[in-house]
Amino acid sequence: MDVQGTVAAGWEPVRDAFLRNFEGRGERGAAVAVHHDGVPVVDLWAGTRDAHGEDGPWTAATAQVVRSATKGVSAAVPLLLHQRGLLDLDAPVATYWPEFKAEGKDRVTVRQLLAHRAGLPVLDRTLTLAEAADLPTATAAVAAQAPAWEPGTAHGYHPHTFSWLLSGLVHRVTGRTAGRWVADEIAGPLGLDLWIGLPEGETHRVGRLGRVEETEPAGSGALKLRPKRSVTAAYEDPASLTRRAFDVIAPRPDENDPAYRAAELPGSSGVATARALSRFYAATLGPVDGVRLFAPATLTLARTEESAGIDRTLLVGTRFGLGHMLHGPASPLLGPTSFGHPGRGGSLGFADAESGVAFGYVTNGMRRTVTADPRAQALIRAVRDCLPA
Repeated sequence: MDVQGTVAAGWEPVRDAFLRNFEGRGERGAAVAVHHDGVPVVDLWAGTRDAHGEDGPWTAATAQVVRSATKGVSAAVPLLLHQRGLLDLDAPVATYWPEFKAEGKDRVTVRQLLAHRAGLPVLDRTLTLAEAADLPTATAAVAAQAPAWEPGTAHGYHPHTFSWLLSGLVHRVTGRTAGRWVADEIAGPLGLDLWIGLPEGETHRVGRLGRVEETEPAGSGALKLRPKRSVTAAYEDPASLTRRAFDVIAPRPDENDPAYRAAELPGSSGVATARALSRFYAATLGPVDGVRLFAPATLTLARTEESAGIDRTLLVGTRFGLGHMLHGPASPLLGPTSFGHPGRGGSLGFADAESGVAFGYVTNGMRRTVTADPRAQALIRAVRDCLPA
């Protein structure tokens, strides 16, 4: 495998781990990038644009649908609105979005909504992709929905509805869609190859997702979880909360469909390079070429736990801040001060406040993993090995 890109001195173990993913973990096309204290130290790519090797080589410009790793970028929007004094995290959502108070949700706070505590991972009816992509239709659906549990009493991952909950809130506070806000206030100033709602002129850069074999070398340290009822078994049950939450959009959309990539779904349809994810997270920690996103108080908010324990959707112990997933057994990141978000099937972006590391990994080889993908975990272990003891 011909690995392309650059690695700073002392960060070679990340390149070695990246190569081993191709040799032993079924990787087909991927990229990884790392910043340390705002400086790029790893920027690598290899393989093919198509998971089945039918679309030429992955290049420095190749971007990919990153699924729920999109949430980590989107979660910065309400934090930045709060930083600018435009959003009170402890105010009821209905303060900004009056229609949201239907079905007893009048006391649901912005904090609860962002921390997956609003009880809204499912809808009474599924949405088509066209409906999901239409902001008025989708936000009206979640505003009218009765919670699946009493808001604030438990948490459960909102895989799809997070898109519309965030979109509805951001649009009513700013007058802009979440995708537009990210483009104007985050991607633009930082020069990121990152979009929530892919422009037609960028479609040629995006690789194709595909399933890859579930291979794992001996002694890899892959995470093994044994909840009372596995998420796999729950997903196979059409009546389960888990299955209903992941199948809110029906029929299940094809992420290679241009219509899906163009949809502004801030919980799932983001398209990015690994370099863009790493640079974004680096800017949450400190200045990157003069651009800093989070003030110190906002950085503290980003990594502060809001939800922890058994997740009603994922059925394992998860930890969330205000939209970001936090380091824990179900989603191991670099350490206790890490915050970010994985994408189902592989991709991952995060920042670690203690070490100053920012990390981005994107892949076209989809595995069944929801959080702790073995390929990303191998890269994280390599990053850890590069840091001073």
